[in-house]
Amino acid sequence: MDPIGSYLTMDTFNLSKLRDYIPSPQDLRLPRIPTWTAANSEREPTFEDDDDNDLNRSPTLDTDVPITLTEPTPIPPGPKTNLDLINECDSFPYYHTNPQLYLAHVNTYYGLFVDAYPETELGYVLPSVAEVFRGLSGWKLDDAARSLTLVAGSNEEERSAAVAATTKAMRATDHFRVLRGWREELYPVYGPKGEVLFSLERSASPLFGIVTYGVHMTAYTYSKKGEGEGEKEMRIWVPRRAASKQTFGGMLDNTVAGGMASGESAFESLVREAQEEASLPEEVMRKNAKAVGTVTYFYIRDPRAGGESRLLQPECEYVYDLQLADDVVPKPSDDEVAGFELKTVEEVKQAMRNGEFKPNCALVLLDFFIRHGILTAEEPGYIEIVARLHRRLEFPTA
Repeated sequence: MDPIGSYLTMDTFNLSKLRDYIPSPQDLRLPRIPTWTAANSEREPTFEDDDDNDLNRSPTLDTDVPITLTEPTPIPPGPKTNLDLINECDSFPYYHTNPQLYLAHVNTYYGLFVDAYPETELGYVLPSVAEVFRGLSGWKLDDAARSLTLVAGSNEEERSAAVAATTKAMRATDHFRVLRGWREELYPVYGPKGEVLFSLERSASPLFGIVTYGVHMTAYTYSKKGEGEGEKEMRIWVPRRAASKQTFGGMLDNTVAGGMASGESAFESLVREAQEEASLPEEVMRKNAKAVGTVTYFYIRDPRAGGESRLLQPECEYVYDLQLADDVVPKPSDDEVAGFELKTVEEVKQAMRNGEFKPNCALVLLDFFIRHGILTAEEPGYIEIVARLHRRLEFPTA
């Protein structure tokens, strides 16, 4: 009889014998993330055998293999698949898919910390950005640990003041192009217990690589296909971003979309954005807008995002649906939207395939299509599409 099987019968199960077949902790060699130093910061992490047993392998750095972190660029014009659209927005690598590329990325950046939580990473900072903080009052840059720590302040208000002083000084030097889009809006940064550790200027958030939050809503109608009492079809209100916008100018957007400011709830942010961008009445929003979940992704900014590319933007979008009556027409009320068009589902799909939508807006529409039974299990890559719309972010969230 099989030696293990003899101990697994219902009548003779022997736990102490079973333990003999379980390796002790010292016999287990688990993968580890290698320590990254300035000397090897331009080398790619690889796996190197310590012996001939493939089970006893741990990541080490192969100094003969250079890193190839390519410049983020949009996927070439279409037709783009739905997975192409996801890869373009959720562009940070996954460890389980490509561990070497993941480690090459993670070990290139500096982790962002606050002094009160030295074990909790809050974001990823590019080395070229981290260098600006060297010797700066209120900050500690540690090359050996690849960390940037905010040491000023012992509470939210004090930390926010220190960060504000730093970002305003950075803006005054005009060193970072991304700060030319200064918004006078604050984004929150959360700690491990869901508390706000500090807030910072919205345009500076990509420099720190922290999780940002927004609201996106898809407004739709059921309109007659033609004259008479014929069949109705779904149509979606699609705005075009003003060509003058610093980020993704001229691209198509979700009906309502915007960032969430510190101290603002998702729904109140949505009501505000709906009035500012689409002239949708507050009473219509409060009565009919439906919260339907979130979409999360980890974006490596490409040139279309404005400012420097390669900055990191993990993001959570709170998603809403709104069915409108035929006589309710969204209209621009500020200079951020060029106009609205009521498109059929097929027209929206075609525009997505053509790469006309802002990357995260394409993801929100994929989520909308899944929930409304428009994109189904027959779609190639369906399981991955559904999973990738809800990425588990690597940093504390709200």
